[in-house]
Amino acid sequence: MTNRFGLPDLGVGLGLRTVHYAHVLQERPAVDWFEILSENYMQTAGRPLDFLDAIAAYYPVVLHGVSLSIGSTDPLDRAYLTELRALRDRTRARWVSDHLCWTGVAGKNTHDLLPLPYTDESLRHVVDRVRAVQDFLGAPLALENPSTYVEHAGASMREWEFLARLADEADCALLLDVNNVFVSAYNHGFEPATYLAAMPFDRVVQFHVAGHTDHGTHIIDSHIGPVPDEVWRLLGHAHRRSGGAAVLLEWDAEIPSFDVTHAEALRAKEFITAATPS
Repeated sequence: MTNRFGLPDLGVGLGLRTVHYAHVLQERPAVDWFEILSENYMQTAGRPLDFLDAIAAYYPVVLHGVSLSIGSTDPLDRAYLTELRALRDRTRARWVSDHLCWTGVAGKNTHDLLPLPYTDESLRHVVDRVRAVQDFLGAPLALENPSTYVEHAGASMREWEFLARLADEADCALLLDVNNVFVSAYNHGFEPATYLAAMPFDRVVQFHVAGHTDHGTHIIDSHIGPVPDEVWRLLGHAHRRSGGAAVLLEWDAEIPSFDVTHAEALRAKEFITAATPS
């Protein structure tokens, strides 16, 4: 199986972080691709964009945002979308992604990924907004499943059902974060396999893996430290069902040297191979 959008399997990539700029530009390591945090390069000029231009000239990149706020009741921010499209075109990004969440209301940004109520009314609202964004970008939008810590009492469906219906009705792509599946499964008491079984894998164009912090009663998606083996194994199963899609390691706290980070990302190949039927 390949994704229905014809988007490429870029291989195993890393999130581009400022502490690694110099190493990437000086050493040009053998990394398949980089994911760029969109907002870090919007409403700015000078050195950040200079670094990005130099890296995007040599490596494939994709854009990943945290402020689209696709689930908000505020009108879509056309100025934000205009900048996002310009950054996509400037970097020749293969695709643009963001999160299935809302980040604020009444013009205020909480800088957090807040959970949606999974209801039919909410679904209709988000479908319309995703379609509008895709029309504006002239390309599919990939939406990521969030990690969640609370659920809305009035929900009429589970997250995986909502996400699958959204992808179908809005005709959008998916960024499947297997660490978020693992975290939310632990926090809400469901099986990760249940989530994966509901996914339309022909719409998955990218995977995320990351470390998390286990507090016993709950797990936080902290993006710190190595990826636990159970998350790697979940990636292997999901990757096999997708037929192949780009894999991205997120490591955002206590970031080690580039070589250590890259070596951790490359563990993906071990678990993908182990999950592939011989």
